[in-house]
Amino acid sequence: MRQIHPAVEDIDPAVAYAYPQVGTWLRANMISTLDGAAWLDGRSGGLGGPADQVVFSTLRALADVIIVGAGTARTEGYGPVRPAPGWSRLRTGRTPLPRLAIVSNALRLDLSAPVFTQPTQPTIVITSAGAPPERRRAAAEVCELIVTGDQSVDLPAALAELARRGCTRALCEGGPKLLAQITAAGLLDELCLTLSPLLTAGDPARILNGPALPKTEHLHLGHILTEDDFLFLRYSR
Repeated sequence: MRQIHPAVEDIDPAVAYAYPQVGTWLRANMISTLDGAAWLDGRSGGLGGPADQVVFSTLRALADVIIVGAGTARTEGYGPVRPAPGWSRLRTGRTPLPRLAIVSNALRLDLSAPVFTQPTQPTIVITSAGAPPERRRAAAEVCELIVTGDQSVDLPAALAELARRGCTRALCEGGPKLLAQITAAGLLDELCLTLSPLLTAGDPARILNGPALPKTEHLHLGHILTEDDFLFLRYSR
């Protein structure tokens, strides 16, 4: 992959996207068309390509936990996290796979799906005390349940609990509603944005789909990578 900022050179994506050495860090990985659409035909996967898949896989390999909203998990057909070629090198000294954490306020989840019945490590589900008790009991039988917040998930508390479980390098894969909530709560440290060379128009959401932020966020450009007409942008707070 070619880096064109801050220096022009060929670069290993694992080096380009290395996490800070200390502390907790929450990054998001999102993709958008040139005109701002966050999905095509209802799914973000239709916007990507082979180069995007390399970055997607690398970011997963570097993370301790992958966080996703329940709606996106359903729409994108999330299953158990599986290793990809090269992951063992990137996960030396850590567990073979990152954990998967699904955020769901209502717990309207298919608990018989492979993401719950076939994972190497139990899937984490983050919910609130407002979720129906019977659904919480059923979920606790097939996953690792984190309950935080009264009527909706307390995201800062949830991230703190993940960190206590050793998941300090977090990767949010969306969707746009969850990412908007994370950003509004001031929790987002880094945005990895893939700019797809497509124009679609229509009415898909942007990568943040929620009310206006309490204040405008200014992020700093860390790098630009390119391959196959895609741009891979890394911004941090």
